[in-house]
Amino acid sequence: MVGNTKERILDTTAELFRRYGYTGTGLKQIVADANAPFGSLYHHFPGGKQQLGTEVIRRSGGMYFELVAGVFDAAPDIVAGVHDCFAGAAEVLRATDYADACPIATVALEVASTNEPLREATAEVFESWIRGAAARFGAAGVDDRTARALAISVITMLEGAFVLCRASRTTEALDIAGEAAADAVKAALRNMKERAST
Repeated sequence: MVGNTKERILDTTAELFRRYGYTGTGLKQIVADANAPFGSLYHHFPGGKQQLGTEVIRRSGGMYFELVAGVFDAAPDIVAGVHDCFAGAAEVLRATDYADACPIATVALEVASTNEPLREATAEVFESWIRGAAARFGAAGVDDRTARALAISVITMLEGAFVLCRASRTTEALDIAGEAAADAVKAALRNMKERAST
């Protein structure tokens, strides 16, 4: 049962961060929503909210990475995979009434200038996503330098679209960004083929 309490606290905190951000999430709210005794929070996270936050960021980052990897694995090709990631993100936003977006971006925007351990955790997650996406693009035939630049562009489009969608309460930005991201991947693949044939 001890492991279950810690997992509940982590899962609950991740959900609250997606909805309210780091500063908007209180410890009392976390333990109440996790149905956990208040003392268990400091038992599992003696560093308090900051330790909990860094663990949630790293854990959520890994879970999102696996989720996106599953979308790519199910797609017939890399371009469809990119398109499907944006379409899936739009569906989640609509299904949650624009409440559930990326907790990493939500926290990163809040803490980049005020909380160095959390900033580092968000930066590590983003870098792992960039490396993962770049590896996918590389496996599809894009050279390393272009693959990294493409990965940064696609992730930037996704995260920026999340912000616009939540503000406007429409998925228009994700729809447009998804098309642009897929087009960028198509162009990179086409350029690689043209270079290889000359």
